[in-house]
Amino acid sequence: MPSVICPLSIVPVRKEPSDRSEMVTQWLFGETAEVLERDGAWSRLCFDHDGYEGWVDNKQITRCLTPNVEPDRRVIDQTSLVDLGDRQVLLPYGAVLPFLQDGTILWDGRRVPVNAVTNVLGRNDRAGLIETYIHPFLGAPYLWGGRTPAGVDCSGFTQAIFMLMGIYLRRDAYQQAEEGDPVEFAELAITGDLAFFDNAEGRITHVGIVLRRDHEQPAEIVHASGHVRIDTLDQQGIFNNQEQRYTHTLRLLRRVA
Repeated sequence: MPSVICPLSIVPVRKEPSDRSEMVTQWLFGETAEVLERDGAWSRLCFDHDGYEGWVDNKQITRCLTPNVEPDRRVIDQTSLVDLGDRQVLLPYGAVLPFLQDGTILWDGRRVPVNAVTNVLGRNDRAGLIETYIHPFLGAPYLWGGRTPAGVDCSGFTQAIFMLMGIYLRRDAYQQAEEGDPVEFAELAITGDLAFFDNAEGRITHVGIVLRRDHEQPAEIVHASGHVRIDTLDQQGIFNNQEQRYTHTLRLLRRVA
C-alpha cells in the first residue's frame, strides 16, 4: 500500500472514518504512514513512528515517495514556519523535518529551506535533555489524543519526550508499560524512568516521567493530568501537591534504554 506524509501542522486521527468520531491521536507535519485501507473520503493509516492505526481525512494526506521511517530530526520550538510554495505551515513542537540537510528538507522531490530549532541526538545526558524537552509542555492542557504543548494526553506526552531523544515508544500507556526493564521501588527510580498507574479494575490508565532532581528528596513525576504538571511520587503513587492527596495508584516502573 502507498506511503503518505502529513502535509499540515497537526492532523486529528479518528477512531472511525468520520469527523464526529473521537480523536485517538494526532499526526504531525512530516510524519509518514502506510495506507491500510480506503473508505470513501477517509484512509486508515498505520504510522511509521509507532505502528498506531487510525483514520485520517484524505484531504489531509499527501503521497510520499521517500518515507522517512526513522524521523529523528524534530522541531523543539513553537515559532517556526516552512514555506511549501502554495502555503506556509506552522511547525508544531515535535514536527519532523524530513531528511534535514544544510538548512533544507526534502519535500515532494525538491529541497525546501527551513529554519527551526531541532532536537539533539547522541547526548548521554538524558536528565538534561528531559528537563529541556518537558519545559514547553508544562501547563499544557490535557487533550485526549493530543501530542503537542497545545494539548496532550499522558501517553502522548511521554511518547513525545522520548521521541525527541530518538526512543520510539508505542502510543498508549498500557503499551508503553510493556517496554524496557522493571524498576522495583520508587526509591530506586531515576530521571527518565516511566511510572504507570492503574484504575480500580487493575487496568493501566496513566503514565508519567520520573524526575529525580535531588536524591535527598522524594522523587517527582511530570505527567498530564488536567494539565502537564509536576507532583511528588512515592511507592503509593502520585501525591498532588495542590490538593494534598493521592490521585493515582502506582502499578509499576519501567526503565527504557
